[in-house]
Amino acid sequence: METAYLHSFLLVVESGSMSEAARRLDLTPAAVAQQVRALERELGAPLLARAGRTVQPTEAGHQLVQRGRNLLREVSDIKALLGSDAAGGELLVGTINTAIHSLLPDILAHFVKAHPGAKVFLQSGTTATLHKALAQGELDAAVCLHPTFALPKTFDWSLLREEPLVLLAPSRLARRDPHELLRTSPLIRYDRNLGGGKQADRYLRAAGIVPQERFELSSLLAIAMMVDRGLGVSIVPDIASPLLEGQRIAKIALPLPSEPRRFGVLWLRASPRLRLIEGFVDSAGQVSGGKRTSRRSAATWEAQKSRL
Repeated sequence: METAYLHSFLLVVESGSMSEAARRLDLTPAAVAQQVRALERELGAPLLARAGRTVQPTEAGHQLVQRGRNLLREVSDIKALLGSDAAGGELLVGTINTAIHSLLPDILAHFVKAHPGAKVFLQSGTTATLHKALAQGELDAAVCLHPTFALPKTFDWSLLREEPLVLLAPSRLARRDPHELLRTSPLIRYDRNLGGGKQADRYLRAAGIVPQERFELSSLLAIAMMVDRGLGVSIVPDIASPLLEGQRIAKIALPLPSEPRRFGVLWLRASPRLRLIEGFVDSAGQVSGGKRTSRRSAATWEAQKSRL
């Protein structure tokens, strides 16, 4: 089977149009149609059917879509493993939303300079979903939080930032006592299903503060904007994002000790794309100043965290 023809078929399915697939491939629609017909002849089944102005996969086409994607992925893995794709290659990177709005654009800018032929596909999600996808081989690397459990030896980890909890408050309240603000102001909660939200909740419990809850959401940038509008205060990880610049907010240190949010890159050690992954991790370290943490240092941190 000609993998280029399979790639054309998948693009047609993805875009719903021969013309759009042809545009992406820099081919004529007639050439793409010819490739799909050749694939149909080889497989002995119709793969596409016209539906109005678009085309849709037939029953056989639907069956081919997922297996075809897996097949192209396997071919790409073989090329990466054998070094025939040294000038380029594909990298599937999972990322939490915080990274998209902070370090990730600079990491990618550094990475594509060092690997100009590489293609990077991004998939956003929570740390838990990204870790699962990584373990199942659906991702090459993930920019995420350090999992709450000990990492298996099949994984490697590079710490980029440790982000302490801070109180976000309108700038006019910057000199007020943070615990007083938490007791008297409406609270904009960081989602308790996320690592940083769980840390904030533990802090409130440790401080004996029962807040006046007003909102709960998962976007740190939206929380900052709501604080700027005077809708309340919030306990959040101290993220590094240029999008916070210009917001009329103050980051106030909290009186009680708390564990920082550990933010970095996670990947499988035995990946066939290890060369590109290492390049991505190196770029992340250049941008953040981060270094790979040893398993001993990670274990030490877990022991310290259990005493907090």
